[in-house]
Amino acid sequence: MSSITKLFTVGAVAGAVALSGVVVANAATAAPAAPAAPAGSAVTAADDTPPPPAVEDYAYPGADQIFKDRGIKLTRGDGHIVLVACGTPGLMEVNARGMQDIDKVGGGRFCFRTTGTTGSLSLELPSVYGVSTNDYAAHLTMAAGTESKTYDLPKNAWTGVGEIGDPQHRPFTLLEITTTK
Repeated sequence: MSSITKLFTVGAVAGAVALSGVVVANAATAAPAAPAAPAGSAVTAADDTPPPPAVEDYAYPGADQIFKDRGIKLTRGDGHIVLVACGTPGLMEVNARGMQDIDKVGGGRFCFRTTGTTGSLSLELPSVYGVSTNDYAAHLTMAAGTESKTYDLPKNAWTGVGEIGDPQHRPFTLLEITTTK
């Protein structure tokens, strides 16, 4: 490309940029001002309103469908304890009585995969009577009516909980699982 052509191209581009700046400036000064919002109004310009902050609520994803399919209510967690299909080694297994008709997937057998060094899951699983832990120790919080009971379970062990340890054999609902490696 010759020097004259380059000079002409650069000049044309610079002129177009300068002209567009003048057009934009004139349009901005010629445009009428937006009407003022009435006093006490919540109307603001889109650029004046910052986006809402991203807040993690720790709600369990797909909890409504899981409740419909299996009868277990998963409410909150840190993502380190996840309900999975049983059958894979290394899972925590929770057994609940009377769930055969409700839980078409596991028939009252619920398995959880734990990742990380700790995990936390809030849930509602009625009539829990036994838990088999994996490579994680587990702390369970359970309730029967207004009575609350906690269990500290060792790693890699099956432990009878809930009605098995209750002299009245009342059904206990599992409310929380926390795990540590």
